[in-house]
Amino acid sequence: MDFLSQYGLFLAKTLTLVVAIVVLLVVVAALSLRKQRQKGELTVTDLGKRLRGYGQRLKAELLDKKALKAEEKAAKKASDDGKPTLFVLDFHGSMDAHEVEALREEVTAVLAVAGAQDEVLLRLESPGGVVHGYGLAASQLARVRDAGVPLTVVVDKVAASGGYMMACVADRILAAPFAMLGSIGVIAGIPNLHKVLKKHDIDYEQHTAGKFKRTLSVLGENTEEGREKFVADLNVIHGHFRNHVSQFRPQLDVEQVATGEVWLGVDALEKGLIDDIATSDAYLTAKLGSHRILAVSYQLKRKLGEKLGLSLRAALTRLGL
Repeated sequence: MDFLSQYGLFLAKTLTLVVAIVVLLVVVAALSLRKQRQKGELTVTDLGKRLRGYGQRLKAELLDKKALKAEEKAAKKASDDGKPTLFVLDFHGSMDAHEVEALREEVTAVLAVAGAQDEVLLRLESPGGVVHGYGLAASQLARVRDAGVPLTVVVDKVAASGGYMMACVADRILAAPFAMLGSIGVIAGIPNLHKVLKKHDIDYEQHTAGKFKRTLSVLGENTEEGREKFVADLNVIHGHFRNHVSQFRPQLDVEQVATGEVWLGVDALEKGLIDDIATSDAYLTAKLGSHRILAVSYQLKRKLGEKLGLSLRAALTRLGL
C-alpha cells in the first residue's frame, strides 16, 4: 500500500507539472497572438556618424592636443542639415528569397520620405533562387525607380541569376573586381524514381485534370511530351528574364550575356552588366561629405515556434549534440 500511495503522489506531481507547462504555453501563445499585428521593427542607423567616428577615434591617438581640439571644433560645426539623404538597404538573399518580406517594408518606409534629391543604395548579395521570390524583390526595387528616387546597387561578392534580376533594375550598378555577376538563365530538375519502383513491383498512380497539370513526375513514368513541355516552360521564363534585363539595361547586348554564364566584376564591366568597379565601402566613404547616410533595416519578429526551435538548437549546441 505504501508503494501505491507514493506512486500516486508521483503521478499527481507529474500531472501538475504537465498542466503547468500547458498553461504556460497557452499564455505565451495568447500573448503572441495579441502582438501579431506588429510583424517586425524598423531600425534606422546614422551610418555616416558611425563612419566618421572611426576616423575621429584614430585621430585621437595620432594628433596632439591642440590639433585634436581643432579637429573636434571643426567636427562640431559640420552638420548634415540641408544635405540630401543616402538611404542604405541590405539584401542578403537565400534560395527562397524570403528576405523580400523585409525589403518591401524598407522600401515602403524610405519612399514615405525620400525625394528626387535623395538616393537609395542597395548592398546586394545573392546567388539567386526561386523565380517568383526574386521577381517580387526586383519589383520592390522598381518601386524606387518609379518614384523618381535614384537607385544604386553595389555588389561586393555575388549577384547571379535572381540576384542579377534585382541588380539590373538599378540606375547604376557597381561591383567589386572579383564579384560574380550574371547567370541570366533558368535551371530546374527533379529526380525520378520510377525505375526503382518498377523493379520492386510497386505501382504509382497519378491523376490530373488538365493535360499539362504535371509535366514531370518524381515517382511516375515521364513521357517525352512532358519533357518537351517542361523545357518549353523554362524557355518562356528565360524569355521573360531576358526582356526584364533589356527593359532596365537597354544598352546591354542581351543575346551575348543571357547564356547562363557568370563573370567577374572586371569582365562584367566590359560586357556592360555593370557601370563601374567599386566596393560598397568606397562608395559610402565618397558620399560622406555630400550626403546624410542612413541605414534602414526591417527586422521580422520570429514566431513562437521559431524562437523555441532556436533556443533548443542553442542548448543542444552548448551540450555538444
